Amino acid sequence: MAHLGIYEKALPKNVSWKDRLLLAKKLGFNFVEMSVDETDERLARLDWTKQERKELIDAEYEVGLKVYSMCLSGHRRFPFGSSDPDTRSHGLQIMKKAIDLASDLGIRNIQLAGYDVYYEPKTLTSRAYFMENLQKAVAMAAEKQVMLSIEIMDDPFINSVTKFNKIKKQIHSPWLQVYPDLGNLNAWPENDVEAELELGIDEIAALHVKDTLNVTDTFKGKFKNVPFGEGQVDFLGCFKTLKRLGYNGTFMLEMWSETSDDPEAEIKKALAYTLPIFKEAGYEF
Repeated sequence: MAHLGIYEKALPKNVSWKDRLLLAKKLGFNFVEMSVDETDERLARLDWTKQERKELIDAEYEVGLKVYSMCLSGHRRFPFGSSDPDTRSHGLQIMKKAIDLASDLGIRNIQLAGYDVYYEPKTLTSRAYFMENLQKAVAMAAEKQVMLSIEIMDDPFINSVTKFNKIKKQIHSPWLQVYPDLGNLNAWPENDVEAELELGIDEIAALHVKDTLNVTDTFKGKFKNVPFGEGQVDFLGCFKTLKRLGYNGTFMLEMWSETSDDPEAEIKKALAYTLPIFKEAGYEF
């Protein structure tokens, strides 16, 4: 049976980890995905003390729900492909700390943002730096048996499994896999979604589930905060394809309702939309 998770940023922000896990369990989820984004507040988690790490582990055991994965989007601010050597070095420090934190907490999978750079112009050199530092990151992860999985992005650099596979061919390691975001994968018109999932099934470590609005010649697409059912993702087609391919990994609902008036109500609405589609495709949680 596959497992269904919820993104930390869907849950109330200013609560303890125990309360966050309790709410996720109450709503029927099997796990939570932690966020380590580009804000100083969440990057500070990489420097948690042993006691702070133990507090999360204790909360997991007390509640009976775990943090399986980490969304490490802090590299948007400190990318591997930056033209600034200090930024690149800091990006690698973030990577090492994230791997150490994941190892300590029992997190199995770190999702990497598939950007060479985000706030700088993309160049042949930025790609070369990205590849060089990704190789170093995978070597660090292999030492501690932590999976690194590149997200299929809202950015042309890696917006398909096809593009991920070009990178995978150059870095030969079982510790580098792909983490498709079904919304992002669907939003790019050049992607044949069924073929992309078929192409990547042997490398798919986990999946993000969200709705999006497609990129067109006159519209840059909308990749965040599209309510489920109001976008253009063919969820039934995606789930049926994955079921046919034998995918039994995790699905993670990606939402950003942490600062809304009623995050729980928004999550319930998302579940009311997605769970019947999962069931029709043959997935139950």
